[in-house]
Amino acid sequence: MRHFLFLGLLFFVCTTSHAQSLSDKLKQLPIYQTFTDPQPDWLLDSQPYTARIFQDSQAKDLVLGNGLIKRRIRLSPNAATVDFQNLKTQEQFIRSLRPEARVTINGQTHAVGGLYGQREHAYFREEWLDTLRANTSDFQLIDFKITDFTPRIAWKPTTWSSSTALLKGQQVTLFFTSLQIPEVLVQVHYAVYDGMPVLSKWVTVQSIGQKPVVVDQIVHEILATPEEESAVVGSPDQMKKPQKLYVESTYAFNNAMRYELSDQATHWKRDSLYSSQVNYNYDTPCLLEVYPKGGIGQTLQPGQSIRSVESYELLLDGYDRERNGLARRRMYRSIAPWINQNPIFMHLVSTEPEQVKAVVDQCAETGYELVILSFGSGLNMEDTSAVNILKFKQLADYAHAKGIKLGGYSLFSSRRIDDATDVIDPVSGLPNKGAQFGHAPCLASQWGLDYIQKIKTFISKTGFDLLEHDGPYPGDLCASTMHAGHQGLADSRWAQMELQKELYSWLNERGVYINAPDWYFLDGTHKIAIGYREVNFSLSRQQQKILNRQNIFDGTWEKTPSMGWGFVPLTKYQGGGPEAVLEPLSEHLTDYLQLMMQYYGAGVQACYRGPRLYDTPETKATVQQVVSWYKTYRQILNADIIHLRRADGRDWDGIMHVDPNLPQKALIMLYNPLKQPITRKIRIPLYYTGLTTEARIREMDGATQTLTLNRAFEVELPVRLAAEGYSWFVVE
Repeated sequence: MRHFLFLGLLFFVCTTSHAQSLSDKLKQLPIYQTFTDPQPDWLLDSQPYTARIFQDSQAKDLVLGNGLIKRRIRLSPNAATVDFQNLKTQEQFIRSLRPEARVTINGQTHAVGGLYGQREHAYFREEWLDTLRANTSDFQLIDFKITDFTPRIAWKPTTWSSSTALLKGQQVTLFFTSLQIPEVLVQVHYAVYDGMPVLSKWVTVQSIGQKPVVVDQIVHEILATPEEESAVVGSPDQMKKPQKLYVESTYAFNNAMRYELSDQATHWKRDSLYSSQVNYNYDTPCLLEVYPKGGIGQTLQPGQSIRSVESYELLLDGYDRERNGLARRRMYRSIAPWINQNPIFMHLVSTEPEQVKAVVDQCAETGYELVILSFGSGLNMEDTSAVNILKFKQLADYAHAKGIKLGGYSLFSSRRIDDATDVIDPVSGLPNKGAQFGHAPCLASQWGLDYIQKIKTFISKTGFDLLEHDGPYPGDLCASTMHAGHQGLADSRWAQMELQKELYSWLNERGVYINAPDWYFLDGTHKIAIGYREVNFSLSRQQQKILNRQNIFDGTWEKTPSMGWGFVPLTKYQGGGPEAVLEPLSEHLTDYLQLMMQYYGAGVQACYRGPRLYDTPETKATVQQVVSWYKTYRQILNADIIHLRRADGRDWDGIMHVDPNLPQKALIMLYNPLKQPITRKIRIPLYYTGLTTEARIREMDGATQTLTLNRAFEVELPVRLAAEGYSWFVVE
């Protein structure tokens, strides 16, 4: 075992109740002061919080922490998490000890680690630790290894990004073996990161014997947490789950465009051991288990290994929606740094070479950065013939010569191939009966395997810079026993997920940008729809302006601006008449301008779908003006959003971007939907700008006024907004 005695002693002194038993002289050391002095809000300044993993002074425990969170693992007589705290609030997330993981192999379930003998499960006392025992039939800890954190994806940014910083931290691997199943080695992995109250966990199972083993399931996280509420009656679905422990995993799908509705791995359960709970039927949801819905079902040959789902655990310090959203957005910016990329793009509805080149020229002239050959354009990435490859390579080369990137759309799901290829419904045994979108091929069929290879071939040979992947694998089960990439129902979902994950990682590591309408950010995708109903784009432009602002407001509570795309139908889309579209652009220039300002002012890229970006010199100048403005303030416009007031058509609405580390601390966008001008005094919350006493604010390029912050870090900003108009303000 590794001993980091000196460092461990200092951290132990500063973060546990045992400090009183150690020499007061330690408190005079400078490093001790860095732990005990008041530390800044991590959302304003994350620099002081450095990740460390070490053994404690008595070599009994492994400590993972960064000054914001701490997780402590008792190492003997077996490994078990005994302490999990938010150090800022002192909130404890462990009330009862459980195994480190649980694996089902060859049909038999085995605990990994764990300590037993706790009699009261409503809380835990430190003096009980030395009385607990191990179960010899469980997997036993034999060693551990501490290393620097290594990212899962070797990200290659090739477009504009608000940050290219890579996640830093430390990770530890705990090694377990079992006399009951000696042909298997289980590794439990943890990583803790600099600057945020987040740790991640995953499990690796390796076959080390002479025969194949079947891994049916891996439960990689088990936490018996304090309950969020106590109720005498109430089912687990009705009762609140713990709100200050946010868990996100690498196993999410179903096209909801929100993680909570896409999550397929986080399970809040009853705890039958907790006999002193208030709920008479023991129905309190206070036992967290993280594992993939539908199982794994993978056969490992000797020497092979499998990696479980990975979960990220964010400890929140309150119930404020905005603050918790900021915390999640900071987590995404760190654990999936590729989401900070946000190229300026348009959607072209043609693949005719002359029109593609003309739009590339328009992009170069107006400051756009990427052209996406849209759905309905005629692009077929599955055609890897020499003629098709040559056509699109020449177009990509032309775009690149102009400083413009080129990408395109491919449909995977929501389509029928044939009975031998499509997913087989487990209930009826028939194709096209159980697919989420009515029709869907199995990604692990031979057609699906060929599809992935064709996408890779097309992108590699043409030099395309983006894949817009519509209907990516949505989680469909497949009961076929004839598909090349999976054996049957038990492994069908896992196999398809792994194939898609590999494709997205492959693209990400080659600098290919990925738009995908499902929650695959942790697998390497860059952008998802911000959230909208497509038929709404057949409504009038006046309706679309307010609806778009509502979509932006609602879609940026958990997502950063760069994680979502919007939509602007330059030509007819999903029906609608002349009142819905912008073509001819010069005849609807006021609406075109405001729609651009709404999206660019939010930092959200919209799909401007049509045949061109401008049609007259005046239209061209307008597009150039907006894009130039956006690029001038691009850094702050890509910063996180504070939600001021949602659009309701009755009064002003607006949002504010904030970043305490930029010269522009905030940029405010305000809108007036009314048919008459309005004058208002708007209370602007400036806490997350980092300003404490005064703020210098100017409207557009006008004069600067200095306002004093009140004790709630707010200012009252007097504004006048034109009828059906907008304005923007810079805070310095």
